Amino acid sequence: MPTLPIRFYDDPVLRQTARPIASVEPRHRELAANMAETMYEASGIGLAANQVGVLERIIIVDTGWPRRADDDEQPLRRPRAMINPEVLQESDQDDAYEEGCLSLPGINGDVWRSIRIRYRYTDLDGQTHEAEAQDLEARCILHEIDHLNGVLFIDRMTTQARRALAGKLQRLRRSQETA
Repeated sequence: MPTLPIRFYDDPVLRQTARPIASVEPRHRELAANMAETMYEASGIGLAANQVGVLERIIIVDTGWPRRADDDEQPLRRPRAMINPEVLQESDQDDAYEEGCLSLPGINGDVWRSIRIRYRYTDLDGQTHEAEAQDLEARCILHEIDHLNGVLFIDRMTTQARRALAGKLQRLRRSQETA
């Protein structure tokens, strides 16, 4: 599977809302496979189509792959493609956790998110599912759905925390302009 170029901070596609997918087509399966390979190559645990320049509502999530196997073994990969994911319910309890993003390399910060969610999505066979997630998996799904809505994790940080990252964001912006 080929990897796809990841879009970085200040690319306008990251601020756009992805379109719903009416029906799953072979190209969506190919896109999902390529997105998964891209995510693994970049050592990520989630990737949204916006991040590879595609404005369709599809995300890939695999929060366990880096930790499922001993260092001597090839990590087990279980990517889950979710088409048109939507949050149905969030818990009242939330928690802060340091997030990062493949589209904002080197930028990290605490983001408050619900620790448990109930969500709906369509799989690559066109079947609709409802499921629950908690902790890191819930956080990852919420982070990737934010991408589909043109929202970056830095938008969810406190004003003070964003100000503290201003210099890093400016350097990232400049590095992308010269790339």
